[in-house]
Amino acid sequence: MESGSSGPAAGRRPGRRDGYAPLRDYAAIGDGRTVALVARDGAVDWLTVPDLDSETVFAAVLDARRGGRFTLEPAVAYGVDRRYVPATNVLETTFTTARGVVRVTDAMTLPKAGLTPVRELLRRVEGLSGSVPMAWNVVPGFCYGTRAPRIGRRADVPVASAGASACAVRTWDAGEPRCARDAISGRFETRAGSRALIALCFAHQDPLVFPTRAECEERLEHTCSVWRGWVNGRTCRGPWKQAVERSALALKLLVFAPSAAIAAAATSALPEQIGGVRNWDYRFSWIRDSAFTLNALLDLGCPDDAHAYLWWLMHATQLTHPRLRVLYRLDGGARAPERTLPLEGYRGSAPVRVGNDAAGQLQLDIYGELLQTVWLHTAATGRLDADIARRVAGIADLVCRTWREPDAGIWEVRSSPQQFTHSKMMCWVALDRSVRLADRGVIRNRHAGRWRRERRAIREFVETRCFSERRNSYVRAAGGHELDAGLLLGLLHGYADPDQPRLGGTIEAVRDELAHGPFVRRYTGEDGLPGSEGAFLACSFWLAECLARCGRQDEAAELMDRLVALANDVGLYSEEIDPATGEFLGNMPQALSHLALISAACAIGGRDR
Repeated sequence: MESGSSGPAAGRRPGRRDGYAPLRDYAAIGDGRTVALVARDGAVDWLTVPDLDSETVFAAVLDARRGGRFTLEPAVAYGVDRRYVPATNVLETTFTTARGVVRVTDAMTLPKAGLTPVRELLRRVEGLSGSVPMAWNVVPGFCYGTRAPRIGRRADVPVASAGASACAVRTWDAGEPRCARDAISGRFETRAGSRALIALCFAHQDPLVFPTRAECEERLEHTCSVWRGWVNGRTCRGPWKQAVERSALALKLLVFAPSAAIAAAATSALPEQIGGVRNWDYRFSWIRDSAFTLNALLDLGCPDDAHAYLWWLMHATQLTHPRLRVLYRLDGGARAPERTLPLEGYRGSAPVRVGNDAAGQLQLDIYGELLQTVWLHTAATGRLDADIARRVAGIADLVCRTWREPDAGIWEVRSSPQQFTHSKMMCWVALDRSVRLADRGVIRNRHAGRWRRERRAIREFVETRCFSERRNSYVRAAGGHELDAGLLLGLLHGYADPDQPRLGGTIEAVRDELAHGPFVRRYTGEDGLPGSEGAFLACSFWLAECLARCGRQDEAAELMDRLVALANDVGLYSEEIDPATGEFLGNMPQALSHLALISAACAIGGRDR
C-alpha cells in the first residue's frame, strides 16, 4: 500500500481528542535501532533514543502534556495526504492549504561512512505550489517526560539535554530557531521550489555531532536507496503483493540490527481498551512469535535474516537452557521488570507500564514454537549446528517432564494457571519435531523413545479432556467450555491435518462465537484483569489461513480482502481493532499482525509450506 488514501479536504485539520491523535493516524519510521511515530498532522509523538527499548525523547502519545513531541505543520488550515516513498520506510506527508501545497519527507536516516550522530531524525520541507507559512516546535520529554530538559546553544546550535542524553536542532531555511525554557521552535514560509531542512541529531553518552546540510541530504538519499535495495531482494507476489511488501518493511523496522532480534512492537503501554488497564510494554522479542517470524523471512526470500534471527534465539536462550523465558530483551537479556510511570496514559488509559512481568510466567507453548522454528530452519537449510542439536534434545527432555503443569497460556493471563489446550498442543508439536529431527539423524535419538511416549500421552490428554462434544470443538482449557482463537494454531503448526473433523469443528466454533465479520476476539472467559479489549488482528489472519488450508479458498480470499482493507492509510496495523468503530488499539506497528498477514497471504496465494 504505497499510496495514501485521500486525506481530509483542504482547510480541515486532522482531529485530536484532548491532545491525542487516533492511533490509526500514526506512521512509523526507523533506522534499525529505534522507531518514531509520526501523526497525520506532522507531529512526532513517540521516539526512543538510542534504541527501540530505551527511554523516550518524545512520548506525547502516552501523555499529551508532559511526554514531549516535535510538531511541524502549516500555520493555516490544511488537509493531509501521505504515503511512504515507494519501497521504503521514508514517509511523505503532503499538506494542502488554500494558499499552497507543501510536502514533508521524514526519515530516521541510515549512516554512511564517517562521523554521524548516534541517531538522526531528518525532516525535509518542500514547497510545491503557492506560499505556505510553516511552524515547528521541538519539546523534548526525556526519560518518558519525567526529566525537564536544559535548553541552550553550543557553537550557536540549539541543544536540549538531560543527563547523558542530548539533542541538537540543526536547521537550514526553516526560520531562525528560538530557544525557550522547555522548547526550541521556529517559523518560516515555503514557496514553489523551496526546500528547508530540520535535523534532530541525538547523542547518548557520546559527543554531539553537528552535521552539514550536504551530509544530511546525502544521508536521506542513501536511506531511501538502502530501503529500496532491501525490498528489491524480496519475493512478494500474489493478489496482496503491496500489503505483503509493506508488512515486510514494517517488520524490518522492528528488527534490532545489532542483535537481529525482532521486537513485538515499537511502543509501550498503548491501550487495548480506551481508559482501561491492559497497557503493556511490547518492546521485547517473544519466543512465541519465532515460528511465524522464520516462516515470514523464508517466504520473503530473506535466508540471511532468518539465519541471523535463529542464532539470536539460540544466544538469548542459552543462559536459561533448557528452560525458556517467555520474552527476551533485544540485547538477549532475560530480565524485564515491570514498573509504572507517572504519566496519564493515552486518552487517560493508565497505568502506563514499561517492562513486562510476563517474562517470568510459565508458558509451555513457547517450547513448541521454538522447536517448530528449528524444524523450519533445518528443513530450509538441510543442516543444524551441533550445539543447537544438543540443546533441542535437552528442551525435548524438559517438555517430557513439564507438559502436565498448568500455565499462563498463549495470552499471558494474569489469573490462576490452567491446563490450556493450546499449550498442550504446542508441547505435542515440540516432541513431534524432536522425533522427526531424531529420525532424520539431525539430533541424537537417545531419548526418542520417551519423546514418542509422551507425545502419545499429550495427544490422549488433548483428545479426551480438551474437546467438547456439545460444541464439536476443542475448548480453551481442559474440562471447560470456553473458546480460544489460539486453537487455530493447532492447524497452522501441524498438531492435526486440515481434514481432521475436530479441527474443522473448532474453526466453525471460532467463527460462530469469536468472529464478528472480519474481526476475531482472542477468547472467552476470565483472565484476571478488569475491562475488555478489541479484536485481535493476528487471530483474524489465522482464521483466513486456516480456511485456505482446509481448501476453502474463496472464503479465505474474501476474508483476506476485508482484512487488508483494515490497514491504516499507509498500510500499518496495530495489535487490535475496535469492531464497533474501526479504531486501532494496542501497540503499533505490531509484528504479529504483519507476520500473520504474510503467512495468510502466502497460504491463500498457493505457496503453502
